[in-house]
Amino acid sequence: MGNVSGIIKSIQDIMRKDVGVDGDAQRIGQLVWMFFLKIVDDREAEQELLDDDFQSPLPDRLRWCNWAKDSEGMTGDELQSFVDTDLFPTTLTELPTTAGPQAVVIRNVFQDAYNYMKSGTLMRQVINKINEIDFNSTEDRHMFGDIYEQILKDLQSAGNAGEFYTPRAVTQFMVDMVDPLLDDKVLDPACGTGGFLACAIDHKRRKYEKSAEDRTTINGSIYGVEKKALPHLLATTNMILHGIDVPTNIRHDNTLNKSYSDYGPKDRVEVILTNPPFGGMEEDGIENNFPATFRTRETADLFLVLIINLLKKDGRAAVVLPDGTLFGEGIKTRIKEKLLSECNLHTIVRLPNGVFNPYTGIKTNILFFDKGTKTESVWYYEHPYPEGVKSYNKTKPMRIEEFEPEKAWWNNRVENEFAWQVPVQQIIDNNYNLDISNPNVVDAEHTPPSVLLKKFEANQEAMMKTQEQLKAILAEALSNGDGA
Repeated sequence: MGNVSGIIKSIQDIMRKDVGVDGDAQRIGQLVWMFFLKIVDDREAEQELLDDDFQSPLPDRLRWCNWAKDSEGMTGDELQSFVDTDLFPTTLTELPTTAGPQAVVIRNVFQDAYNYMKSGTLMRQVINKINEIDFNSTEDRHMFGDIYEQILKDLQSAGNAGEFYTPRAVTQFMVDMVDPLLDDKVLDPACGTGGFLACAIDHKRRKYEKSAEDRTTINGSIYGVEKKALPHLLATTNMILHGIDVPTNIRHDNTLNKSYSDYGPKDRVEVILTNPPFGGMEEDGIENNFPATFRTRETADLFLVLIINLLKKDGRAAVVLPDGTLFGEGIKTRIKEKLLSECNLHTIVRLPNGVFNPYTGIKTNILFFDKGTKTESVWYYEHPYPEGVKSYNKTKPMRIEEFEPEKAWWNNRVENEFAWQVPVQQIIDNNYNLDISNPNVVDAEHTPPSVLLKKFEANQEAMMKTQEQLKAILAEALSNGDGA
């Protein structure tokens, strides 16, 4: 397989020639359903070798190996007609769900997918590029992880789709600190492209997998819900790439659509990792699914209430939330009161500006809490920019290495220039305001007020003199002009 960025660039260049593909979001949507079918086909080829009785849920004519694998195969109008009049209609309406859970996954993916390309010739060129990847090759799978990461980064600039991408460094840090165990059910109730879930899978396999039974346990412990089509399609493909061949636990739905009271013990999990959408409003009526005390249309607030409900006793959560949640009043105050009384909010990591650029410049925080015991005190850690960095951007994102100081501090907590502890009573007395500034910052430029006042008066005096000089120059110029 060639250079990763070269393959992506080649495919993008081909797609730009197609009149049907307009912009990043459509290009990514087109790419992903094609990658999905190639991944499924490679996995099926491996399953056929291991199981003589294996049968694909796809009819033979729709399997990638029979219509796409041959580089000299269908092309032009024939390929275009096949995709539009046979492949899509069959997977959407005729694929029998009785064929098993894999058939259900394929149908769900194609309900979210669309063929934007209008040229069968260009489509063949894209397919031939995709065929350069063998998803049963460890090396190619690893390299495709980089391709997939590039696709997700491209998604950041694809309009509002950028909200579904959380920087890898942030997801990795959150997963490392929460430490999902082998048997822990892990849920992301707003999973976007599945970044947290993929990271949790890697974490469990690296730390706890010892046998084939452990692999089966891990694959059955991952749950995600995403309400929008493109990120759901990406999340499903992401799970297959991470070894979950039939990711039926990745649902295309809105977690907030279900009544708060309808979530019961069977829905509760040990671990929740998420970056719920913030800065937006839910559709009318969603708030009525929640108790009157917490009714709001602000998405992040509703998710925080639901997350508390969905955690088991002693369950652990790490959630990205905006500053507005920390200092907001009204319903936000009541939500924070619930959080502090039902959970131990033990840590808030305050992230610097620009972590989620270019999608949003909103300042964000990671809240870590455990359910079952009330909060006694909250530790804050203010994450600084690395030396020489003033902001993050697409080409210079946050790096996981930056979190090493937090990791070293985590199990041996002492106050320092970045970390401080606040008693919960102080937070309660301040109307549950969690937006507490670092008291350990030393302002090297601090100047006494009396000195500042003198400087201000001197500046005012100098400004007045300058104004008088300008008036005199202007008067002289006007006088000379009249005499001319």
